[in-house]
Amino acid sequence: MASFQLSALPTYTGVSKSRLQSLYSDISRQKHSNPTTYNSNIAWWRSTLEDIVSHGWQLNVPDALVLHAEHSLQDCLRYEGVGKPLCLGTVITELITSRSAIPLQQFMNASQSIYDPGWLPYRIAAFVIGKPLWWSLQQLNLVGTDDESDSERWKRVKGDYVLVGIVERAAEALLAVQRSRDLGLAERLYSFDSFRATFASAVLPGATLSDRDIRTLIRYLERDKRVVTTEKEVVKFVEPGADASEVTAVDRGILELKTAVINISVQIDSITAKIDDCKAKAAAALRQQHKSLALSYLRSRKQLEDVLTQRLGSLEVLRSTLLRVEGAAENIQIVRTYETSAATLRALLADPSLQRDKLERTLDALADANADAREVDEAVRAGGDTALGVGSATGDEDELKAELAALVAEAEAEAEAEARVKEQVKEREGAPTQHPTTGQRHPAQEARTHAPPDHAHGREPVLAE
Repeated sequence: MASFQLSALPTYTGVSKSRLQSLYSDISRQKHSNPTTYNSNIAWWRSTLEDIVSHGWQLNVPDALVLHAEHSLQDCLRYEGVGKPLCLGTVITELITSRSAIPLQQFMNASQSIYDPGWLPYRIAAFVIGKPLWWSLQQLNLVGTDDESDSERWKRVKGDYVLVGIVERAAEALLAVQRSRDLGLAERLYSFDSFRATFASAVLPGATLSDRDIRTLIRYLERDKRVVTTEKEVVKFVEPGADASEVTAVDRGILELKTAVINISVQIDSITAKIDDCKAKAAAALRQQHKSLALSYLRSRKQLEDVLTQRLGSLEVLRSTLLRVEGAAENIQIVRTYETSAATLRALLADPSLQRDKLERTLDALADANADAREVDEAVRAGGDTALGVGSATGDEDELKAELAALVAEAEAEAEAEARVKEQVKEREGAPTQHPTTGQRHPAQEARTHAPPDHAHGREPVLAE
């Protein structure tokens, strides 16, 4: 893989060459001398390896979920000016220890969930033998000693590993795609081929899952997520958290109908394309004055159209049959749900607490208890009034109500008076009015208009000597 591809990864963006040289060097000695830097380097390598694998950039292998720890991986990571990494043995050992990477065979063959702390062989060995975990890993040849060089670790850890982080992301993306589809019974059933055709290119951006990836993902969904059940080449989606559901004969029949519908639809598309091709070739032959050749193409088109008519009829029959079968199967599930609900309701109603006599006694007791509570509450309230000297509460209450009404009436009267004053002020400050018939100003207004300035300001005029 070229250096420019590596440079496009987020982990390489903005990283100096000196930093890359440090990351590519043998970092095994840093675990005890500088654990902070060591852990940071391991985290960088984990993200880098996950990006390379999920993009499908491993050399000579199409897998996007499985890391192949071989010499080709070192060549894949070669960076111009830095060279090949000298720390892959240490990195993969740490990924195994942290369970970020799991040997492929262990992942596929394990019966317990990978999230169960006791599922891996070295966990069982640590429990049975009673030795420290690191000692157990060494005995199982999964890790080496602290003074082991990276080249020695690299020889020991070569192999195929499932990268758990990528599998988790792919599973979530796959389930999102499945939830967006029709949730009818037929849409929950897949053959291996239809499962691959539906999801291989839909779960990881820019990558297509290989057959090994698909089987790895199905194993994860079945054992660890518990959202599918499988039998041979049949994959059936089930409700999350539900008990494991077997693949029934009805499921197989529905899947066969669904597969037949898909196959005939593909045939119809192929026949349609051939018809269009015959029409185009016939037109081209006519333009070249090859009438016999054009007639041959037209005959072929006519035969294809007859086949197309038959296929369309078969497709319609199969689709209607599939809908009826799917509907009948779902009706069975609905009736079973009704039966379960009825049995549950009868079991609840048979409880002694819901018998009529018991229920009446309980309600009577509740009514008596509420009456006693009201009596106690009234007694406590009366005692409190007596202690506070509130003896004539009723008379005082009437007097207070009357006083409140008087205050309200007084406030309303003041508000009305204030409103009248404001209205009068507005009328005085308004524009001068005209005589209603002549349209001339009132004489008093005319006099005020021509009055001397001193009168306008409310002062007596000054007489000249």
